[in-house]
Amino acid sequence: TSSHTRVGILNNPSSKIKEDNTAIARGILTAFLTQNNSNLKSFLSKLSKEETAKSLAAGTKISKFLIPGMDDNTFEKKYNTLGLDLIKSHQMFCQEVLKLLPGQMAVMSNGR
Repeated sequence: TSSHTRVGILNNPSSKIKEDNTAIARGILTAFLTQNNSNLKSFLSKLSKEETAKSLAAGTKISKFLIPGMDDNTFEKKYNTLGLDLIKSHQMFCQEVLKLLPGQMAVMSNGR
C-alpha cells in the first residue's frame, strides 16, 4: 500500500493444490504478510522470474531467493506454517464469487 496504489493477490490455481506446486504462491502471500513495501517489491520481482520458478520446481528452497534487508526469520517462520487452506479459500472465492474458471486470470480494481 502507498498513498497512490494498493495491491493484493488472489490465487486461482488450475491444478490440485499441494505444497510442492505452491512455493511461489506461498512465498508471495508470506512476503505480503511479513515484509515492508520496498523489500516486498524487490522480492516479488525476483520471484516473478522464470528461472526462479524453474529452480523452485527443481527443489531449491525459497530461502535462497530472500533479498538483503528482508526479515528472514519472520519470513521463514510464516512460510513454513502457512497452510494450503489460504490458497484453497482464494481458489474458492475466485471460482464461486468471481466466476473465474480454474487458472483463469483477472484484474480487479477498487478505488480508494
